[in-house]
Amino acid sequence: MRAGHRAPSQTHRRPSGGSKRPGRPRRTGRAPPNRPGHHIHTTPSTAAPDERHTGVTMQSPTDADAHETVDTAFLAELRSHIPADRVLTSGPEYTRAVALFNAAVDVRPSVVVRCASTADVQAGVRASRNHGVPLSVRGGGHDFWGRAFRPGGLVLDLTEMRGVQVDVNDRYATVGGGALSCDVVSAAERAGLTAVTGTAGSVGMVGLTLGGGYGPLLGQFGLAADNLLGAEVVLADGSLVNTDAEHHPDLFWALRGGGGNFGVVTSARIRLHPVPTVISGTILYPIDHSAGILADLGGILQDSPDELTVDVGFLPGPDGKPTVYVAPTWSGNLEVGNAENGPVRTLAKLGTPVLADIGPVARSTTLAATDAMFPPGRMGAIRTRTIQSVTGSIATVLDRAAQEFTSPFSAIVWHQFHGAATRPPLGSTAFGRREPHLMVELISMWENGENKDHTGGGDGSSSHLRWLEKTHAALEPFSLPGGYVNFLGPETPDQVANSYGPNAERLLAVKSAVDPDSVFSATPLPTSTADA
Repeated sequence: MRAGHRAPSQTHRRPSGGSKRPGRPRRTGRAPPNRPGHHIHTTPSTAAPDERHTGVTMQSPTDADAHETVDTAFLAELRSHIPADRVLTSGPEYTRAVALFNAAVDVRPSVVVRCASTADVQAGVRASRNHGVPLSVRGGGHDFWGRAFRPGGLVLDLTEMRGVQVDVNDRYATVGGGALSCDVVSAAERAGLTAVTGTAGSVGMVGLTLGGGYGPLLGQFGLAADNLLGAEVVLADGSLVNTDAEHHPDLFWALRGGGGNFGVVTSARIRLHPVPTVISGTILYPIDHSAGILADLGGILQDSPDELTVDVGFLPGPDGKPTVYVAPTWSGNLEVGNAENGPVRTLAKLGTPVLADIGPVARSTTLAATDAMFPPGRMGAIRTRTIQSVTGSIATVLDRAAQEFTSPFSAIVWHQFHGAATRPPLGSTAFGRREPHLMVELISMWENGENKDHTGGGDGSSSHLRWLEKTHAALEPFSLPGGYVNFLGPETPDQVANSYGPNAERLLAVKSAVDPDSVFSATPLPTSTADA
């Protein structure tokens, strides 16, 4: 439910929807000055990044094994530019640094650099290129595939670069590359504003944004990617560029939906909105009445206003039995949204709910609630499908899948894509789908270290993974091509090939221009336009 980086003006600017091969960005070694306005300087939340992942068990080689693979010349170059205590190859700090949200990740890097500045990132990129060491970037560390790490590689760990500066007058935030969604929302709330995020606070803000960023404010303000105003990016040769709609527009276009495949985003400017409080909550219905409830919801949501975005799905309820889950978010006038017969509370009157907890709430509180439901340290996997609506046949598939949950921590959730998110032309950003739809998350999670009752499949897979693949396959006949790239992995090449639609050609041209050697590999890209 976690819907899952300014240079001188250019005289000639290609229209944003064009597909010609872009030029290579001009580099600069310094960031632009702050725009005028009232700035609030904030610090990240008090919990250290390490503490967020305490207790995660990695299924990988020992620290000593990782350390033995590190080239001494490579380490010497890193330590000539970066303090030695931030270049980690073994020991307790290294162990904490390689703990990710998903404890099932089985990837061990050789070196972790705890970056404190853009200069650290540049030094790391150059060293990796000079010595042929695979490179990866860690922001929030929530990717289910663990693509923050590459085997035997160098990790540029941005978790200490979490600062957030809020410009109240111009309503934007400048956020560090390692800032979490909760960092940005909490800072914005203190100024009476909010940011477009997903549903969880512990997800990295930059990674979410680069891949698209579905979320509960989508109908009113669009995707997280639609709210990206600019970014500072370290390219594959270690040079620095600042990009926005006027400067390096091809790169800026690619960053809005193309993922972290073009460089290291060390900071980003994010548009903010004056909606720190929403009407939101959780409604749970007995699964016995799912067919009627989903049919009613489909009719309501088809005509829902921009201010109302609703997540729907199946979750295990308080007694462990699966329930129909409805999570509305109203971002408009609070009195209208909270009215007894208003658009939000109507969703709690489709039957007799097991739970109906709705009311005014700070967005930071809603993010924290999702984090509590999905804490780090469990093992898991995710798949996604895109559907136009929940028809009777799809409802039957999903109901059956919920009845067959193999873990009390698994979930099926679909996110409404409507309103403001549908209005930008398809070619205006790299994001590959703009018509109304539902993005389905299939989440299988289980306790790390649970007994072996779930590992006896004839194909060698656990029952949790068999449930996931079965449900994913059952939805295929009803699904649109492609999928949400933040939730796609190597197991679904057909979905990857179709995820960007007509934007694929231009996206790959930008990739070729700024990273021809594919130094950066984050969310999946088509291998060629022929694939799409």
